[in-house]
Amino acid sequence: MPDPTHRDRVGIAFFPRSSDAVVDLCVRAERAGVAHAWSVMPATALDTLTLLAAAAVRTERITLGTSIVPAFTRHPLAFVMQALALEGLAPGRFDLGIGTAHARTMVDVYHVDFDHPLRRLKEYLEVVQPALKTGAVHFQGEYYQADCSFPHAPATPVPIAALRAPAFRLAGRLADGAMSWNCPTAYIEKVAMPALQEGADSAGRDRPRLMVHVPVMVTTDRDEVHRKAGEQLRYYAAAPFYARMFADAGYPLKADGSVTPELIDDLVVSGAPDEIAAQLRRRLDLGFDVLMVNPLRTEDDAGHEDRLLEILGGM
Repeated sequence: MPDPTHRDRVGIAFFPRSSDAVVDLCVRAERAGVAHAWSVMPATALDTLTLLAAAAVRTERITLGTSIVPAFTRHPLAFVMQALALEGLAPGRFDLGIGTAHARTMVDVYHVDFDHPLRRLKEYLEVVQPALKTGAVHFQGEYYQADCSFPHAPATPVPIAALRAPAFRLAGRLADGAMSWNCPTAYIEKVAMPALQEGADSAGRDRPRLMVHVPVMVTTDRDEVHRKAGEQLRYYAAAPFYARMFADAGYPLKADGSVTPELIDDLVVSGAPDEIAAQLRRRLDLGFDVLMVNPLRTEDDAGHEDRLLEILGGM
């Protein structure tokens, strides 16, 4: 029999191919019995919150989330008002992750001041959290100012993206969770979990959720996994902060700037369906609260998604 505890702690995280594809995947995920669906939002891609509104009215139970909204693309009060609109469509079914995104888009495209992204993100949370939790915010900071009241406070969870220890500590202090991305298992255990706990301890509160990104490919062809994962990780490896994180985890990049097979073996789950389910359960047993399972891109993305949804719904 499926374990409802495991099933409630896993979901699919995906890159949107089109507006229709996002809504369709959320509907298919709910139909398969999957508890969560998170849409990734690159900083110049389709607006995820708009797409989730469409998905909300086509679904009934599934929790819909963002992984993540690049926070600096909108004022924190604009984000709050979008969250309130979503909650009006499907109360209690949203998990709206935010994050700093990457300097190469925030600076090169939006020309945002990116000298102190975590300091800016901290202020963002100091506007968003009281607005959503209490219905009012009065804040004067270096980057943001806000004075506003709302008729209700839906308490929508707002986790943040975290890569290095300072971001995990910030999540522990102020956010409703920390969302990793491409962090190897060893790094989550040795760096992320202790930093998240430190942040929570410093604020005198319980540790929020640790939401771990897990790339998956439903195949027993490990050579193909290495090829596909290597291609898709190249973009991240080119970013210095990812390269440093990989090195801290014990997997420095190769001389040509590509990731090593050992990193892929740690990070990417693959195999037959039963093997994949077992590997995901092992990660949950390590103390990871939620798994954001991300299908690697293949020649048949929709078919690959369906195979993965079947696995997740059957956990």
